[in-house]
Amino acid sequence: MQTLDAVQLPQLSHSGLEASVAVIAQDEYGESRAGHIATERALTVYLDKREVLTLMTMGTAPELLVLGWLRNQRLLPNIDAIKAIQVDWETESAAVTTYKGVEGLDKKMEHKTVTTGCGQGTVFGSLMDDLDKIHLPRTTISQALIYKLLHNLNEHNEVYKRAGGVHGCSLCHADRILYFVEDVGRHNAVDTIAGYMWLHGITGEDKIFYTTGRLTSEMVIKVAQMGIPILLSRSGVTQMGLDVARKVGVTLIARAKGHHFMVYNGAEFMDYDAIPARRPVAEQQMA
Repeated sequence: MQTLDAVQLPQLSHSGLEASVAVIAQDEYGESRAGHIATERALTVYLDKREVLTLMTMGTAPELLVLGWLRNQRLLPNIDAIKAIQVDWETESAAVTTYKGVEGLDKKMEHKTVTTGCGQGTVFGSLMDDLDKIHLPRTTISQALIYKLLHNLNEHNEVYKRAGGVHGCSLCHADRILYFVEDVGRHNAVDTIAGYMWLHGITGEDKIFYTTGRLTSEMVIKVAQMGIPILLSRSGVTQMGLDVARKVGVTLIARAKGHHFMVYNGAEFMDYDAIPARRPVAEQQMA
């Protein structure tokens, strides 16, 4: 944990909204059923009165989302460069005010990459910029810890269980869940956690990042920028995601559910201390 005693934190509005709404739908028998669906709202971000992008989000923690997006885009070097983030849902806008502006903003915004995130994420600048400057700690993780963490995570995913249509991300310390967030896109969820860490001065060297989404290059880069050495996912891995993980040294564990997982990078840092009974070959092929 970093000290924030001498850091000027930004003024934040508190404009979080409900994550789901009640609806009536017809089932396969033509009968009406009450249920919930995830919300999705447009939030246009203005940086010192300049429009930079529009995020599609549930809007449960919009200030943290914008804060984390600014951090992961490397637009501002320190949190104390931000004076305020004010969200107004009537105008569907988030106004970011800085003290001295953003140096080289035009150049940073020249190169835009539309990522593979659900609802499409956007990254300004080259995805590979500054990767050589990232030095992650080499951290051992045990099989038993993975199983316990996955068990604890089952208590979350509240919106998904109620409404579906969302991704969840979690910041973890050992088997403890420090912060869990769901959103319509996994890139939003990871940015929200980045904002939470930035606001509270939390460092990543002893943390684990969990996501329900696939591990793309964008996900690996963002987690590496947050200083987190272990990335755990319920979903799969893309080739570029694996290439980036190998480059920056992120331990990549995917297809993690129940007592099954696959280590795609960093197997030398695994402690196999809870090997389960081997399943029949047919079950292994279906996993």
